[in-house]
Amino acid sequence: MATTKRHDVKDLSLAPEGVRRIAWADRHMPVLAAIRDRFEAEQPLAGYRIAACLHVTSETANLMRTLKAGGADIVLCASNPLSTQDDVAAALVEEFDVSVFAIKGEDNDTYYRHIEAAVDHKPQLTMDDGADVIGVLHSHRREQLGDILGGMEETTTGVIRLKALERDGALGFPVIAVNDANTKHMFDNRYGTGQSTIDGIIRATNVLLAGATFVVAGYGWVGKGVALRARGMGAHVIVTEVDPLRALEATMDGFEVGTMNKAAETGDIFCTATGDKSVITREHLERMKDGAILANTGHFNVEIEIPALRQLATETRKAREFVEEFELEDGKRLFLIAEGRLVNLSSAEGHPAAVMDMSFANQALSAEYVVTNAANLERRVYPVPSEIDSEIARLKLATMGIEIDTLSEEQAKYLASWDEGT
Repeated sequence: MATTKRHDVKDLSLAPEGVRRIAWADRHMPVLAAIRDRFEAEQPLAGYRIAACLHVTSETANLMRTLKAGGADIVLCASNPLSTQDDVAAALVEEFDVSVFAIKGEDNDTYYRHIEAAVDHKPQLTMDDGADVIGVLHSHRREQLGDILGGMEETTTGVIRLKALERDGALGFPVIAVNDANTKHMFDNRYGTGQSTIDGIIRATNVLLAGATFVVAGYGWVGKGVALRARGMGAHVIVTEVDPLRALEATMDGFEVGTMNKAAETGDIFCTATGDKSVITREHLERMKDGAILANTGHFNVEIEIPALRQLATETRKAREFVEEFELEDGKRLFLIAEGRLVNLSSAEGHPAAVMDMSFANQALSAEYVVTNAANLERRVYPVPSEIDSEIARLKLATMGIEIDTLSEEQAKYLASWDEGT
């Protein structure tokens, strides 16, 4: 296949391995494959330009293939400097003729230059994982806002940012909060991130979780998944929270709940999962014991106060491939995984394909929905339509060979009535 001329990837010779990786993921993404078959026949995205800022992984590659099958003209850039799989990026360019701007380990300037390249595509649709493309469009590329039909946002952090834009009356086009779909956050965030975060921490450090004290900051869907998996590996899990309802839920789920100040003194491994900044501060770092390991599975690398960690350190060194060691003045050593960036994608492979199958099905069908309904959408953050959520769940069950009951006419009538009681 002809190679696209617009790209910036590490090495096109890596493409054959990327093709194998994409094919393996595709075997575990039957819902997206079914959508791709329909898109190829119906061409619902024909002629539309898409700028996608997502983690460049094998699962994302299959989403790009699906959008392209539907007729879309796509440019893809990375939503995290450390999450790109370079062989997949090469394969998308070389074998699937998709423009990709992503290199694992790219510096900050290159990261934003790649986002600008995606915006240069003059998109009519955007796909974000963290709202970076939307951020650029709303800051210094505002002249393009009027050309955009709508966008999709993949992650909790991005949805928070977009809802803030909406509250300020500054959102320039409608956005579908893909993250908030039940078939996304209840599965991807909990089961996908839960498993892949533990995978990333273990790959980076090779530590034994059994018997360790594992501190999870935040008990949203991601925190729940991480806490559950850490306990399953034999760790004693402490949850820290600011939301009383979530703290109560964690308590009822059998976890120890307390403040970060207290947890800092006993934790062996810390993992932030909040979507907020300064969750682990200088004060917490000073309280930690020798050998404590720090990781983040929230979207941005601001949850741990890394500048404070560097200020406290008298010496730093590379301990392992994805682990930096910080020696403090008193001789205590703290270990930071993957520069405080998304640990599951920086030091592992991200979510398993089977769970991304549903997340990316939401992306593809939401793109189709925006194109179909653009004339009726306001500049708001919209939920994924319930019919899309239900259809994805139905398709997923079908691909798993699972049948469920249906309501009888009598049952449906009873649920819809008010006058039939005991």
